[in-house]
Amino acid sequence: MATEADNDVFLPEGTSINQFLHELPSYQFLVRRKPSNYGTMESKRSSQRKQSLSRGLSQLETIDADFSTPPRELALSMQEKRKLRVEQAMHSQHFKGWTLWKDNTRNFSRKFKHDTFAFLKHLWLWRSNIHDIEGKFGTGIGSYFSFLRFVVLLNFVIFLLMFWFTTLPLVISKLDVFNSTQILPASVETECSKYSQPSQGLKYFYTNIVDLLSGTGFLEMTYLFYGFYTVDYVTVYNFKYSLPLAYVLVTIIYLLLSIFWIVKRAVEGFKHNLVNDEERFQSFCNKVFAGWDFCIKDQYYAGLKHNSLLHELQTDLAEERLRNRKQKRTQGETIRIYSLRIFLNIIVIAVLGGCFYAVYLATAYSQEYANDISAKKDDRLSLLVDYLPSIVITIANFITPIIFENIVRYEDYSPAFEIRFTLIRCVFVRLASIAVLLVSLWTKITSCSNGTCKTCGYNYVDYACWETRVGQEMYKLMIFDFLIILAVTILVEFPRKLLVTNCSWRPLQWWGQQEFEIPQNVLELVYGQTICWIGAFYSPLLPAIATIKYFIIFYVKKITLMENCRPPTRLFRASSSNFFFLVILLIGLTLACIPVGVGIAQVPSSKACGPFINYNTSWQIIPSTVEKFPDGLKKTIYVLSSESFAVPFFLLSCLVMFYFIALAGAHKKVVEQLQEQLAMASRDKMFLIRRLAEAHSITI
Repeated sequence: MATEADNDVFLPEGTSINQFLHELPSYQFLVRRKPSNYGTMESKRSSQRKQSLSRGLSQLETIDADFSTPPRELALSMQEKRKLRVEQAMHSQHFKGWTLWKDNTRNFSRKFKHDTFAFLKHLWLWRSNIHDIEGKFGTGIGSYFSFLRFVVLLNFVIFLLMFWFTTLPLVISKLDVFNSTQILPASVETECSKYSQPSQGLKYFYTNIVDLLSGTGFLEMTYLFYGFYTVDYVTVYNFKYSLPLAYVLVTIIYLLLSIFWIVKRAVEGFKHNLVNDEERFQSFCNKVFAGWDFCIKDQYYAGLKHNSLLHELQTDLAEERLRNRKQKRTQGETIRIYSLRIFLNIIVIAVLGGCFYAVYLATAYSQEYANDISAKKDDRLSLLVDYLPSIVITIANFITPIIFENIVRYEDYSPAFEIRFTLIRCVFVRLASIAVLLVSLWTKITSCSNGTCKTCGYNYVDYACWETRVGQEMYKLMIFDFLIILAVTILVEFPRKLLVTNCSWRPLQWWGQQEFEIPQNVLELVYGQTICWIGAFYSPLLPAIATIKYFIIFYVKKITLMENCRPPTRLFRASSSNFFFLVILLIGLTLACIPVGVGIAQVPSSKACGPFINYNTSWQIIPSTVEKFPDGLKKTIYVLSSESFAVPFFLLSCLVMFYFIALAGAHKKVVEQLQEQLAMASRDKMFLIRRLAEAHSITI
């Protein structure tokens, strides 16, 4: 009774507890939101409280009954966790026999899993380097280096697949470790099987340099290119390993693996992005009150964490200022901004059209010069013309990002959206340039002027081993891109840093130090990785070159960031850009699947080189292998690949997709309701604090 009398002190005279609770902001909000349910609202709230109370009691009972749950995984206070830990220790003393062994095994496996994960986390590639970068330049720059690490690991896995299933069997065959069967042309026109291989005699030194840069000469008939893989079977004891079948299957596997890996990382980033963008105020609270890692003991890493949180808060505040400024725009300012954006987009379209036309002209001239037998050719000029498409593509890739980055500054977008929009514009230049080059190659390979292509199905006169020719083009693009990155770093960025630091000339000071441009660097990765995906079928060791290339580029970019670049003036949130980086990479993968699929399934395979001499196309090895299966397995595969199975499977996939979309919408509504409840709970607390202060002042 005394307690009830003490509690009544905080209530106004003549007011009951129910009337006081009806004054809470949460109750008033529900009354305004659902006026038709006013009579039953209090009963619903009381039933919900009873259900939550019963769930809490059942949870506590479960905790008391099951002492195997670690206290850190339970939503309890520290005092309750300590008490539960003591009870678990006392309870474990009474275990005997099987129960004691099972409990110890469970604890040991849990601890071993935790320690193993922590150990592997310390061994993660470039972990400390990326932490240093995030601490000095923010998580935005760190996201680029994390993306670069992912590309290195992806290329390394693709290299292992290609080497283990295609190159290693060929190496074993060449070393005569196991018996092997060479591919011999069967019922093929003599003209189609002619392939003039490069001479291996004495050459000038500069000729070897040209061959190394262009993939011709001594590199043409090596493990690097498609034409060298001429083994049909490798017999390991009683097992026959089909190299042509493995060649096609491993190509499909690395493309599917890339899609799965990229989508998996993109989904994780998308969920993280949704959590961060759902509520801005919650993001500030998380960073201010829960952003610090109390496990940090070293002063250096504490400084890095402090700088990282500072960069994130500065990014959030910058985006909040832009959002507020956008809301305060007048109608005249809005019309002016949209008019300016339309004008600038017209300039962007003109730049894109000029780049595409230049790449088309360069490719056409290069192919005509290479096929002109009557012309007297100089080695240096031939190398220059041979690299002309790569040079034009590289110049376009170098100039257009600079133009687009300066244009987007006048369009008044947020920093994160500026990066996305610049990436969208630049990706058309880079990927469309590769598309123009490939279309030109396919046109030259599949058609010829005098009609001689009908004999073999392709232009065997100029492209006797067209797969190797495509692999050489991708090899040249990869090498030239790497050389350009090194040249820009050494010959442009480093001298610029020296001039700005040591020279007081006003134009140089206005020019300033180099900023680390994230869109341009991300596009370099996407461009190079797209080349690797396309060229891996025609040059099986190209993923190894890409792995070495990006491994070196990581340290080159780190050095130029630390030594030559200044902190970025425009900050952005890393979580919102990681997802978009992967989307751009997925676009590059989609583009890469098209020429690889056309080359495997549509273009006739070369009759003078490679593992598919006796097949019309590379894909024909799949149905030929299926024909050798038992009848039951053969019928099953035919049913799975038929339209009668594909249509129901597609409909079922659509139903499952719609179900998960509806489930995601329901979960989103639940999250919104929980957020409203949290907001109302904070208002209720403020209301109770004010009433408590009023009651305290009245009592005094």
